[in-house]
Amino acid sequence: EFRRFFPYNAVEYFVSYYDYYQPEAYIARTDTYIEKDSSINEEIDRLRLSATSSLLERKDVIIVASVSCIYGLGSPKDYQELVLKVSIHEISERDKILERLTNIHYERNDIDFHRGCFRVRGDVIEIFPSYLEYAFRIELWGDEIEAISQIDPLTGKVIERRDKIIIYPAKHFVTTQDKLKRALLSIEEELKERLKYFKEEGKLLEAQRLEQRTKYDLEMLREVGYCSGIENYSRHISGRKPGEPPATLLDYFPSDFLMFIDESHVTIPQLRGMFAGDKSRKDSLVEYGFRLNSAYDNRPLYFKEIENYMEKVVFVSATPAKYELEKSKQ
Repeated sequence: EFRRFFPYNAVEYFVSYYDYYQPEAYIARTDTYIEKDSSINEEIDRLRLSATSSLLERKDVIIVASVSCIYGLGSPKDYQELVLKVSIHEISERDKILERLTNIHYERNDIDFHRGCFRVRGDVIEIFPSYLEYAFRIELWGDEIEAISQIDPLTGKVIERRDKIIIYPAKHFVTTQDKLKRALLSIEEELKERLKYFKEEGKLLEAQRLEQRTKYDLEMLREVGYCSGIENYSRHISGRKPGEPPATLLDYFPSDFLMFIDESHVTIPQLRGMFAGDKSRKDSLVEYGFRLNSAYDNRPLYFKEIENYMEKVVFVSATPAKYELEKSKQ
């Protein structure tokens, strides 16, 4: 509907990308650990990535978002720093381009060409960005980029020629190699402190559990730059201090953006309640050695933190509550 109203703007959609989601949890009274299980909707994942890339590329952007917009997302600074820019006639070694693609979490797959991967045929590189419905073909002549094309990912047919393209990372949780190395040291330091605490308290099972899990995650981060549950280490990766708010979709907007809160009499209480539910689940995970304390910092924003973004806001409601009436000037 918004796309009909604003045909020349980038109208995007940002909601939870899970068709099914079972969060990680531990029930102490029955000694039951529930592993995180989920099914990601690939199309909604594409739309989320498309939303952030549009916000970094242009000003005329409209995002329709759910409460997912207050949950932790990768740093917009890191996300923008790691983009791959390619221009025609540019001098760039093929292997350097492939290395850059791998560093921003694109997978090489010469057989099954799908979103978030690339394939190589001699001096031709084809990339299917995670946030687009079409792909790009880069043709090299030696170390010179001879041609750049937008192509149909199914047929390979050229849609149009391009002079330059920008490839954004395949995932939101990305970081530079220097920051990752620093994060690994920080995680190891926190692990040592937590293991010391458990051993002093005589909680040897919790210590063993935490050490085994965290060391496995550290090894995955060293080898491939990613691990299951990487969001639980987001504070270390982004270099935040304990308790500092995480980066969210709201950080991708310019400072002068306009916010509309639809059905505000329902949405505002929902925003207030997000943090409490997340914390109560993590209490058991941290207490019994399934996660480090820094997992608490992978959280939705507190309501007071959300209010910091409410410089220009319109509450939309037929039955506004006390909060909206107190805050509104009109």
